[in-house]
Amino acid sequence: MTVLHVVYYLIMIAFLVFYMLPFWGTVMTSFKSNSEVMTTTPITPPSEWTMEGYESAMEELAQPLMTSLLVTLFGAAGSVFLGSICAYALSKWKFRFNNVFFIALVAATYLPFQAILIPLLQTINALDLYDNLWGLVLVHAVFGMPMCTVMMRGYYADVPDALIRQAMIDGNGVWQIYRKIVLPNTKIATITVFVFQCTSIWNEMLFALVLGGYDSKPATIALNELAGTMAAEFNVQMAGSLILALPVLVLYIFMGKYLISGQMSGAVTAS
Repeated sequence: MTVLHVVYYLIMIAFLVFYMLPFWGTVMTSFKSNSEVMTTTPITPPSEWTMEGYESAMEELAQPLMTSLLVTLFGAAGSVFLGSICAYALSKWKFRFNNVFFIALVAATYLPFQAILIPLLQTINALDLYDNLWGLVLVHAVFGMPMCTVMMRGYYADVPDALIRQAMIDGNGVWQIYRKIVLPNTKIATITVFVFQCTSIWNEMLFALVLGGYDSKPATIALNELAGTMAAEFNVQMAGSLILALPVLVLYIFMGKYLISGQMSGAVTAS
């Protein structure tokens, strides 16, 4: 091993320690009593392991976590479904202004949400969906659709046209081709986009802050309130942060192989 390799590995180890140290401190603090938090450093293991931080955090986060779970799953599923249909139409069916529609969708992904919050709030109020879980689901499904379409269009374009023509000869309609040919051949891409969309919705705060209230409060808002009401109880705050991060971590662990396959497929397509 050369000196250059040694230096390289030392730098990588230093970056790893720098990255993991805050996480380690969060975990250690979450298992301490509040009195011990005040007398020890964050990275020091607790002298007595306790779950009081998690118990207090769950009292405040239980219902918001369920709300976030429902909004994330249904919102991501809705945006991926709408995006997949648009991507299918834009990639496989040639019609007038096809490219214009795609450019408009790309432009929509750059539209700052803050610019449309007031009209959006008025629309949600008109639909009687303010402070309603399904109102948040609708907003996330619609506003996630452009990005899902842009991400999935390239994968859908790689589905062989010969398969679609053969399916049409066999008497399959547009919906049957989409369900029997396109979706099975783009399963990895669909799962990849779904995971990314789940992460985006799970961490989102702006829509929930403006369009939601107490009944539809997600976990991100509840955690922010927890930091205010229990400002001195750092063990509760750290426990709440870990509870909020756990679902996304589990999702990436179980879907990691699909993410890697999807990224590799995209790299091959781009090349």
